[in-house]
Amino acid sequence: MMVRTGHRSGNRIPDVGFAAPAGTPAGVEVLSLAVLRERAPVRLGRGRITLAQRPDFHHLITLSEGRLRHTVDFTGYTLEPGSWLWVRPGQVQQWGDLEHAEGTLILFERDFLDPATVAAARLDEPHPSPLLTPVGEDRTALATASAHLEHEFRALGRVPLEAHVLILRQLLGALVLRAAHIQAPGSPAADPGEPYARFRAAVDRDFARIRRVDDFARALGYSARTLSRATLAADGVTAKEFIDRRVLLEAKRLLAHSDQSAARIADRLGFSSATNFSKFFHRHTGKSPLAFRRTIRGAQT
Repeated sequence: MMVRTGHRSGNRIPDVGFAAPAGTPAGVEVLSLAVLRERAPVRLGRGRITLAQRPDFHHLITLSEGRLRHTVDFTGYTLEPGSWLWVRPGQVQQWGDLEHAEGTLILFERDFLDPATVAAARLDEPHPSPLLTPVGEDRTALATASAHLEHEFRALGRVPLEAHVLILRQLLGALVLRAAHIQAPGSPAADPGEPYARFRAAVDRDFARIRRVDDFARALGYSARTLSRATLAADGVTAKEFIDRRVLLEAKRLLAHSDQSAARIADRLGFSSATNFSKFFHRHTGKSPLAFRRTIRGAQT
């Protein structure tokens, strides 16, 4: 099996760790969706792989035939031939029906790549858009990089193991660098710049403690208007919407992964009361926190 699966205490969605198949280099694997189907049968939507899971390694998925519905952090995406989906460590994913799709799955751990590639490819970005739809030369370049990586992965034994691993690392680095710099649908092409990058990092660190744009602006040394302009240009939402979106994602994760009460989650996320948290959650989802939990848990049975 390509993974080992375990549960933390109280979790409802399993954490999945990377485990290299016997006889292959640790840290990376390239396989077809046909092989994935053989390892984890998914007939009629049943089987462990169709359940939500939270891997601690990267998934790059691309199709050559058919269509595939894949859910990442409670949002559904449709893959078609030539499109790519990048699931990052810690994100919750759920596979759709694999019987009608063919393609390639590339699994890798962050530390398989060298630090310079990790930084340049922005592997530590917490919430990038998972779906990529390259066109023209970008599409050709990604397909070529993927084919070279797959060929080398299957060429174990043709060169010394150390050389094989170095080649894999370089080919995977080329692929993720290409993928990281392809514009996602609906996202701006321009570099978002320092204000957005700093704001995004601050929100991811402090969203449970700071909720007002003015407070983030003061801490970062910008005006609230500058942060709002930068966030709108980079992500298509206002700074306030960006903060709320991060809080909502964490709320969904806690409701899905743990048995904590709504009151406890409200406290963890910095709400003054469970009532205020419930109003916030309902305003953004149309459901109460516990109704959302029942829906997610029901999908796992």
